[in-house]
Amino acid sequence: MKSIERELHCPVCEEMVKQPIVLPCMHSVCVLCAAEVLVQRGYPPPELPPEPNTPTSSPITRSPRQTRRPPPKTDRLDRVIRTGLLCGTHPGRRRKDTPPVIMLFPCPTCGKDVELGERGLADCLRNLTLERIVERYRHTVSLGSMAVMCQFCKPPQALEATKGCADCRSNFCNECFKLYHPWGTPRAQHEHILPTHSFRPKVLVCVEHEQERLPFYCRSCQRLLCPLCKLRRAHSGHKIMPIALAYQTLKEKITKEMNYILANQESVQAQITQVESGIAQTEVHSTGQLNQCVSELRGVLAERQGALAMFLEGARAQRAGTLNAQLSEKQSLLENAALLTYTQELLKETDQSCFVQAARVTHNRLVKAIENLQHFSLFADPSFRHFQMDVSRELKALSSMDFIQAPLAPVIDTQKTLAYDQLYLCWRLPQDSAPAWHYSVEYQRKVGGAGALWGRVLSEGSSGSNGTHCSWQRLDDVGGTSAVIDKLEMDSVYVLRVRGCNKAGFGEYSEEVYLHTPPAPVLSFCLDSRWGLHAERVALGKGQTYARSVPGMTLLQAADRALTSCHLTSDLLVADVSITQGRHYWACSVEPGSYLVKVGVGIEAKLQEWFHLPQDMASPRYDPDSGHDSGAEDAQDSPPPFCFLTMGMGKILLPKCGASNTSTGPLTAPLPPRLGLCLDFEKGRLTFYDAHSLRVLWEGTVDCSAPVCPAFCFIGGGALQLQEQIANCSTEQNPPRRVTIQTRATDAGH
Repeated sequence: MKSIERELHCPVCEEMVKQPIVLPCMHSVCVLCAAEVLVQRGYPPPELPPEPNTPTSSPITRSPRQTRRPPPKTDRLDRVIRTGLLCGTHPGRRRKDTPPVIMLFPCPTCGKDVELGERGLADCLRNLTLERIVERYRHTVSLGSMAVMCQFCKPPQALEATKGCADCRSNFCNECFKLYHPWGTPRAQHEHILPTHSFRPKVLVCVEHEQERLPFYCRSCQRLLCPLCKLRRAHSGHKIMPIALAYQTLKEKITKEMNYILANQESVQAQITQVESGIAQTEVHSTGQLNQCVSELRGVLAERQGALAMFLEGARAQRAGTLNAQLSEKQSLLENAALLTYTQELLKETDQSCFVQAARVTHNRLVKAIENLQHFSLFADPSFRHFQMDVSRELKALSSMDFIQAPLAPVIDTQKTLAYDQLYLCWRLPQDSAPAWHYSVEYQRKVGGAGALWGRVLSEGSSGSNGTHCSWQRLDDVGGTSAVIDKLEMDSVYVLRVRGCNKAGFGEYSEEVYLHTPPAPVLSFCLDSRWGLHAERVALGKGQTYARSVPGMTLLQAADRALTSCHLTSDLLVADVSITQGRHYWACSVEPGSYLVKVGVGIEAKLQEWFHLPQDMASPRYDPDSGHDSGAEDAQDSPPPFCFLTMGMGKILLPKCGASNTSTGPLTAPLPPRLGLCLDFEKGRLTFYDAHSLRVLWEGTVDCSAPVCPAFCFIGGGALQLQEQIANCSTEQNPPRRVTIQTRATDAGH
C-alpha cells in the first residue's frame, strides 16, 4: 500500500488530501488548499465546508458531554477568510453591487487555468471515492500523524478513536461510543463507520439542486447530472446515459487496461534493459568520435579540443539525464506502482456515481500508460550521430572547425504541393540550413479525415481530432526537392512530412501537410477542336491542354448583324474522349481576366447540334447556362443534355437551380485557382469543386443516356489550362504562358 501514497497527495500542499474536491479538469485538490489559492489570486473568500476534524453535528444529535470536546480547529479556515479580507482586490463586497465573478483556478496538475463558474468551489463535487481510498490507506499503513483521536475523552487520557458516527459526524473510542449510543435509543440506529478526519455525505448530490441524486452521466460534457440538470438546454443533443451503464462501461475499460499493463511487465523489463543499454552506449559514443578526429589533428587542435569536449559533455549529460528519467518511469511501471495500486483500490468502489466521478482521470492515465508501453522509443539518441565532423575542410581553415549540423526542418511549398492522380510534394530548405545529401518523405492515410483539410499545415506531432493515423510509409533517398507518391485511395486525406539527411544524420521533420485525393479516378484527355475552332480567335497550346481565345472582327460583325446574344460568336472545345460509364474527375484553371468561359459536360451529339445550329439558340429548348430544362413541353423530370457553369471576370455564376443552391436567385462566388469536376455517369450528376479544398461549389444534373464528353466554351476573350497529370508535370519546367485579356477585348464583348 505504501506505493500508492504519492497518488493520495494534494498537489498544492503535498500532504494527504482532506476533503478533496474534483475540479472541472477532473483533478482533485483539498478544498481548503483551493480556497487559499483563490484568495491569493484576489478573489473573495469562498463559502467553505467545515474544516476536517471539526465536529459538525446538530444540537439535536450532540452528546450531553459536549463540553469535553476539544475546541474546533478552525485556525486555517480563519486564516483563509482573514487573508481574503486583507488582500481583497475587488472593490465592494455586496453581490448586488458587483457583477458575478468568473473564477479561474490554476490547476497544479495540468497547469491550466480552469474556469469554476459564478459559484466557484460550490460547483465542485467532493471526491468521495478518493476519501474512501485515503481511509483504507490510513488504516492499512500505521502513521502516527494520521491517527484519529476520540473527540469525547478527557484530553489527558485521550484514546485513539475506533469508530465514527456518520450521523453525529464525530469519532469515538469504544467506551464513548457505547455511552453516547445507548441500546434502545434512536442513536443506537446511527451508522457507524471507520474513524475519519472528514465526514462526507453518504451519497453524491447535485451542487445546484440540493438533495437531488445524480443518476445520469453526460458523455459530451463528461459530468454527472441530476434529473433537473438533464432537462437543461445546455445538454440538448448530448449523449446522456444512465449512471449504471457509465459505471459498468468505465469499470470494464479500466479493468482491461490495468490487466494489460500487468500482463506486459516483461515488455517493461525489456524496455528498461534497452534504456540501460542506451545509457551505456551514450557513455561509449560521447567521446569516441571526438577523440578519433582530434587525434589526427592533435598538434594544431589542442585549444579547440577543450571547447568541443565541453560541448559534448553538456550534450551527454542532457541525454543521460533524459534516459535516466525514462528509466525511472519504466521502473515505476514494472514495480507494484502507485498508479496500479490506486486503480485496484478504485475498482473496489461500489457507489456508481462516486466511481464515475473519480475514474475519469485514472482512465486517461491508464490509456497514456498503455500508449507509452505500446509505442516505446528512447527519449534520447545514444549514438551521437549529429556530432560528426568533416575534417577535410578544417585542415585548411582550423579556426572555423565545428561540428556538422543536420539539416533544418524543410519548408513545404503549399502553392506547388497538390493532389491529383498522384500526390506531388515540393519543399525547400531554410536559407541558414546545412545542405542535405538526400531526403526522406513520409506519408500516411488519415482514417476518418475530412476534405476541408486540403493544404492545411500542422505542427509536428499534431493530429486531428477525428480519426487516427495509420502507420507511416516512407520514400528514402529522395535526391531532389520534390517527390511523387502514387498508389493512393480515392477521397482520402493523406498526411505528408519530409526531413533532410547528411553526414550528421537526419534533421527535424517539416510541418505536416494534409492533402485530399479526388473523389473519383482522374480522367486524362486533351482538347479537341474538330467542331468549331476558329484559328483567328482560338489557339491551342502544345499538347492541346491549353487554349486561349481573343475576340476579333467577327465579334464586332456579329453584334452589328442582329440584336442577339454573344452565343453567335462562341467557340466550343470538347475532350477527345467520351464517357460511357463510371465516375470520373478532372480539373482545369480559368484565366481570371477571361470575359466568359463555360465549363461542363454534354451529350456529344447534342453538343455538335448546338454548335452547328446557332440560330436556334435564340429560344433554346435547354438552357446550357443553368443545366436545366427550360422548355414548357418537357418540364417534367427530363434531365438536360448539357450542364455548364459560367465564369468570367474573376467570378463564378452559380445558377438559381441546383442540388447545392437553395436560394431563389443566382449567386456569384470568387473564381478558385483550380476548378474540379466530378461526373457520375450512372446517376447523371455533375459536381463542381474548388479543386484546392475540394469544397462543393455547385451540383447539377445531365442526361447520360448517350456518350458524354467534357466541353469548354469561350465567349469573348479568355484562356484555360487543363490540369495535367502529376507524372507529366515538373516544377523545373517553366509554367505555361498565360495570356492577359486586354481591356479593349472585354469592351468588344459588350
